Amino acid sequence: MDSAASDQSIIALDGWLQTPAGLYARAWEQACLDNLTADIFGFNAVQIGMPQIDALAASRMPHRWLADTRVRPRLAPSPAQQPDPRRQVAVTLDYAELPFASQSLDLVVLPHVLEFAAEPHQVLREVERVLIPEGRLIICGFNPASLWGARQVLGRAAGSYFLPRAGEFISMPRLKDWLKLLNMGASQSHFGCYAPACRTEKWLHRYAFMDNAGARWWPYLGGVYIVQAIKRVKGMHLIGPAWSKQTATTPAVVPVTNKRREQQDG
Repeated sequence: MDSAASDQSIIALDGWLQTPAGLYARAWEQACLDNLTADIFGFNAVQIGMPQIDALAASRMPHRWLADTRVRPRLAPSPAQQPDPRRQVAVTLDYAELPFASQSLDLVVLPHVLEFAAEPHQVLREVERVLIPEGRLIICGFNPASLWGARQVLGRAAGSYFLPRAGEFISMPRLKDWLKLLNMGASQSHFGCYAPACRTEKWLHRYAFMDNAGARWWPYLGGVYIVQAIKRVKGMHLIGPAWSKQTATTPAVVPVTNKRREQQDG
């Protein structure tokens, strides 16, 4: 995905987040992020992208910023939509070149950034660079192994998409492999939004019972997932010349009888 396509897909995501399905996904993500970030301690936290939610609302860190590629204007909602709750962007940046010093951040949150980034691998490498050792990364994404993912695949053939068209959705195992290559181990994973791909609030409400049933019976098939990872730094080992150990020499033992003979001969 090139930069132009990435920008168009982000705009498409902005519009989708104002739909009933988008509001449904945002509500679940906000609740899950509040639970995760409340127990992460440190000083500096950054949310990159998706200003429609406040991923750091429950964080206790003293320094929290929202960063995005640009300051996005508020969308004018239609009568069926909710007001756009996006917040003020503090830092504008390029996803692939983060303007933060190496090992300076305790927490980075990426809500639906990797799916619509031109270079998702480079984004992860930059996040790994700016995180301190044992720093935390939280990623939100659409799950291709779900009813929403299946609907998206069928939509490509019919030309009727449920999720934003240009998104390249990443499966959970694939994402964990990417993180592992960067020495970032996934510590927690959560799935949500088990309702079918419905476009209206009425039908989403009718399938609300599937959220409880899905979490119990098919937990890995939620339409949205959240992964928390920790930056691991291997211990340092001093390399130097090997110390040669010399065994202590003991004096030769002389039998007592020999000593007596020597004294008699003398």
